[in-house]
Amino acid sequence: MNALNFHQRGFTRSVFYFLILLLSLLTSNPSAASDPFPTFSCLEPNLRFWIDAYTQYPSTTGILHDAADLSIVYGVIDLLPQDKAGARRANQQRIRVAKKQYREILEDLAENGDLQDPEKRRIAALFGPEACPGDFRQAINNIRCQVGQKDRFETGLIRSGAYLQRMKAIFTAHGLPEDLCYLPHVESSFNVAASSKAGAAGIWQFTRATGKKFLTVNKSLDERRDPIRASEAAAKLLKHNYECLGNWPMAVTAYNHGIAGMLRAKKKMGTYEAVFKNFGGRRFGFASRNFYSEFLAARHVAKNHTQYFGGVQMHTSLESREVLTKAQTSVAALSRHYEVDLETLRALNPALGKPVLKGHRHVPKGYILRLPADSVKGPRVSSVTLPRSHSALCQ
Repeated sequence: MNALNFHQRGFTRSVFYFLILLLSLLTSNPSAASDPFPTFSCLEPNLRFWIDAYTQYPSTTGILHDAADLSIVYGVIDLLPQDKAGARRANQQRIRVAKKQYREILEDLAENGDLQDPEKRRIAALFGPEACPGDFRQAINNIRCQVGQKDRFETGLIRSGAYLQRMKAIFTAHGLPEDLCYLPHVESSFNVAASSKAGAAGIWQFTRATGKKFLTVNKSLDERRDPIRASEAAAKLLKHNYECLGNWPMAVTAYNHGIAGMLRAKKKMGTYEAVFKNFGGRRFGFASRNFYSEFLAARHVAKNHTQYFGGVQMHTSLESREVLTKAQTSVAALSRHYEVDLETLRALNPALGKPVLKGHRHVPKGYILRLPADSVKGPRVSSVTLPRSHSALCQ
């Protein structure tokens, strides 16, 4: 496959397409003014970009675009499947070649503005009729490649069916908008086993430090990996963010950027729109700036998934019952006592650490063990609790 096999798709969109998008957003929220997650006009290019990334382009494509202005998309290249041997190095090379080609065009446009070549005219047109040499010069070192997400989003959509009903009940119990439950599409594609280079884990991608504020994280238990426990923690964290920041665009962004950073941004800039347009904090990079836009796009796609993925069959809702362990005991003993095989216990209790599963450590006393819904032994308990206020934690 040729590294320079560029598709001539160029993100062409019609006014009709965007009107359909706006209509679907309005119909899913009876009053646009009442929507806790507003779509500001400055976000519209980013929203279109991420909807396309989630619904049109699989992970075997790379979208070459301007990192600051997501309406500027240079082109799309083919990438090798990431599980293919040597794919990482080969894809990096393809991306380097593509970036070099566009940098050379931008350099030429910045120097002499010669538009004889059709490809140069196409690139120049992306910047609009008022573009000047300085615009092209500034863009030279701002080219970014976004790997397509269509297949991953569809997989995440299928997985989400197992958890959304329980997650929405948790968020409702905390007095939060249930649409926040679509955030794991951005964080992990609802992959329980997801881990990051920064040490984040689970569908909500809690780091160890943040996870320990709300969850048990040690060698025996890592509740970040339990989608239900982690959802309870995410609800508490997001509510804390909202109480500190006063609006959901900033509260959602703080989930990625951190509450301290967003408090500084709010103090300096005032509104979310101003933060998005002008804030240049040390750590407020591409991921933080785009996090709310990605959430809006993920929410839209998930709530309108038949429009983009047809009749996808989502996993059935997770049905289980929970019992409280009254003493330290081995997972093997629990398997025998409740007459549930070990593999089922492991699948239903992803928080149990490897030392516990291997029998080197006990399941601790007070752990809420999840069992199959049709299990008959042991009294039922509920792990969903209302949160306390976190306003005093804002600083």
